[in-house]
Amino acid sequence: MIMDPIGDLLTRIRNAYLARKEDMTVPYSKIKQDILKILKKNKYIADYEVVELEGSKKELLVHLNNVRKTLVVPTFRRISRPGQRIYLGSKDIKKSRNGKGIYIVSTPKGVVTGYEARTLNVWGELLCEVY
Repeated sequence: MIMDPIGDLLTRIRNAYLARKEDMTVPYSKIKQDILKILKKNKYIADYEVVELEGSKKELLVHLNNVRKTLVVPTFRRISRPGQRIYLGSKDIKKSRNGKGIYIVSTPKGVVTGYEARTLNVWGELLCEVY
Protein backbone atom coordinates (compact mmCIF):
# COMPACT_ATOMS: atom_id res chain seq x y z
CA MET A 1 0.00 0.00 0.00
CA ILE A 2 1.43 3.36 -1.05
CA MET A 3 0.97 6.13 1.50
CA ASP A 4 2.24 8.97 -0.69
CA PRO A 5 1.47 8.39 -4.40
CA ILE A 6 3.04 11.66 -5.59
CA GLY A 7 6.26 10.96 -3.68
CA ASP A 8 6.24 7.46 -5.17
CA LEU A 9 5.90 8.90 -8.69
CA LEU A 10 8.82 11.30 -8.17
CA THR A 11 11.00 8.56 -6.66
CA ARG A 12 10.27 6.17 -9.53
CA ILE A 13 11.18 8.81 -12.11
CA ARG A 14 14.40 9.70 -10.24
CA ASN A 15 15.41 6.02 -9.92
CA ALA A 16 14.65 5.35 -13.59
CA TYR A 17 16.87 8.28 -14.63
CA LEU A 18 19.69 7.05 -12.39
CA ALA A 19 19.34 3.51 -13.78
CA ARG A 20 19.38 5.00 -17.32
CA LYS A 21 16.03 3.51 -18.24
CA GLU A 22 14.12 4.84 -21.24
CA ASP A 23 10.62 3.79 -20.14
CA MET A 24 8.91 3.17 -16.82
CA THR A 25 5.38 2.55 -15.55
CA VAL A 26 3.41 3.87 -12.58
CA PRO A 27 -0.15 3.17 -11.41
CA TYR A 28 -2.70 5.59 -12.86
CA SER A 29 -4.28 8.51 -11.07
CA LYS A 30 -5.58 11.85 -12.35
CA ILE A 31 -3.16 13.96 -10.29
CA LYS A 32 -0.18 11.91 -11.50
CA GLN A 33 -1.32 12.46 -15.08
CA ASP A 34 -1.55 16.22 -14.45
CA ILE A 35 1.96 16.27 -12.93
CA LEU A 36 3.34 14.32 -15.91
CA LYS A 37 1.66 16.78 -18.29
CA ILE A 38 3.54 19.65 -16.58
CA LEU A 39 6.83 17.70 -16.64
CA LYS A 40 6.38 17.03 -20.36
CA LYS A 41 5.54 20.67 -21.10
CA ASN A 42 8.72 21.79 -19.29
CA LYS A 43 10.80 19.03 -21.00
CA TYR A 44 11.75 17.07 -17.86
CA ILE A 45 10.32 13.92 -19.51
CA ALA A 46 9.95 13.07 -23.19
CA ASP A 47 6.35 11.80 -23.20
CA TYR A 48 3.76 9.73 -21.34
CA GLU A 49 0.70 7.70 -22.25
CA VAL A 50 -2.19 5.98 -20.50
CA VAL A 51 -2.18 2.20 -20.97
CA GLU A 52 -5.37 0.18 -20.43
CA LEU A 53 -4.84 -3.10 -18.60
CA GLU A 54 -7.25 -6.00 -18.25
CA GLY A 55 -10.44 -5.04 -16.49
CA SER A 56 -10.76 -1.37 -15.64
CA LYS A 57 -7.16 -0.85 -14.47
CA LYS A 58 -4.84 1.71 -16.05
CA GLU A 59 -1.14 2.51 -15.91
CA LEU A 60 0.94 5.47 -16.99
CA LEU A 61 3.84 4.62 -19.31
CA VAL A 62 6.47 7.35 -19.00
CA HIS A 63 9.13 7.85 -21.70
CA LEU A 64 12.18 9.55 -20.20
CA ASN A 65 14.70 11.81 -21.93
CA ASN A 66 17.86 10.09 -23.16
CA VAL A 67 20.26 10.56 -20.24
CA ARG A 68 23.29 9.66 -22.33
CA LYS A 69 22.66 12.64 -24.62
CA THR A 70 21.45 15.23 -22.10
CA LEU A 71 23.79 14.26 -19.21
CA VAL A 72 21.38 16.04 -16.87
CA VAL A 73 19.31 14.19 -14.29
CA PRO A 74 16.50 16.40 -12.99
CA THR A 75 16.14 16.71 -9.22
CA PHE A 76 12.68 16.10 -7.77
CA ARG A 77 11.89 17.34 -4.26
CA ARG A 78 8.56 16.63 -2.52
CA ILE A 79 7.53 19.63 -0.41
CA SER A 80 3.98 19.09 0.86
CA ARG A 81 3.72 15.67 2.49
CA PRO A 82 0.74 13.74 3.90
CA GLY A 83 1.94 14.53 7.43
CA GLN A 84 2.54 18.22 6.77
CA ARG A 85 0.62 20.04 4.06
CA ILE A 86 2.07 23.31 2.79
CA TYR A 87 -0.42 25.88 1.43
CA LEU A 88 0.65 29.19 -0.10
CA GLY A 89 -1.17 32.24 -1.38
CA SER A 90 -0.52 33.50 -4.89
CA LYS A 91 1.76 36.29 -3.64
CA ASP A 92 3.83 33.84 -1.53
CA ILE A 93 4.80 31.52 -4.42
CA LYS A 94 8.35 32.56 -5.35
CA LYS A 95 10.62 31.54 -8.22
CA SER A 96 12.27 28.15 -7.92
CA ARG A 97 16.09 28.29 -7.98
CA ASN A 98 16.03 31.84 -9.44
CA GLY A 99 13.87 30.70 -12.37
CA LYS A 100 15.92 27.58 -13.22
CA GLY A 101 13.34 25.18 -11.74
CA ILE A 102 9.58 24.93 -11.33
CA TYR A 103 7.16 24.48 -8.47
CA ILE A 104 4.12 22.28 -9.07
CA VAL A 105 1.03 23.58 -7.24
CA SER A 106 -2.39 21.99 -6.80
CA THR A 107 -4.93 24.83 -7.06
CA PRO A 108 -8.71 25.10 -7.39
CA LYS A 109 -8.08 25.60 -11.13
CA GLY A 110 -6.12 22.35 -11.42
CA VAL A 111 -2.49 21.33 -11.11
CA VAL A 112 -0.30 24.14 -12.50
CA THR A 113 3.24 25.47 -12.20
CA GLY A 114 4.12 28.15 -9.67
CA TYR A 115 4.45 30.75 -12.41
CA GLU A 116 0.96 29.97 -13.74
CA ALA A 117 -0.49 30.10 -10.21
CA ARG A 118 0.94 33.59 -9.75
CA THR A 119 -0.46 34.82 -13.07
CA LEU A 120 -3.88 33.23 -12.38
CA ASN A 121 -3.75 34.76 -8.86
CA VAL A 122 -4.81 31.52 -7.11
CA TRP A 123 -3.58 29.88 -3.91
CA GLY A 124 -2.87 26.19 -3.52
CA GLU A 125 -0.92 23.30 -2.05
CA LEU A 126 2.78 23.31 -2.97
CA LEU A 127 3.30 19.71 -4.16
CA CYS A 128 6.90 19.54 -5.33
CA GLU A 129 9.88 21.31 -6.85
CA VAL A 130 11.71 20.16 -9.98
CA TYR A 131 15.06 21.60 -11.06
